[in-house]
Amino acid sequence: MFAVIETGGKQYLIKTGDTLKIEKLEVEAGKEAIFDKVLMLAKEDGTSVKIGKPYLSGVSIAATVEAQGRSKKIRVVKFKNKVRYKRARGHRQAFTKVKVQEVK
Repeated sequence: MFAVIETGGKQYLIKTGDTLKIEKLEVEAGKEAIFDKVLMLAKEDGTSVKIGKPYLSGVSIAATVEAQGRSKKIRVVKFKNKVRYKRARGHRQAFTKVKVQEVK
């Protein structure tokens, strides 16, 4: 089975056993995270498709948190030509790495 879930303002297409990086969750590594905002659920061959309005009730996805971390640094630069104005800042986005266990 595969599903589309919503977390951190983004949507993810997931299957059982998938590992993905999502926006940071306040869950410790090794603990279980439950995603209850399931938008769609379907079988692998495309039959038995269930679409929520906006979410499916009674369906949730269980995942194990593997790690918490921060991604690579990106540089944000402001620059104005001929004025000698330049500002550079860096940013590292926090993420949570999860492994999908099952659909409940």
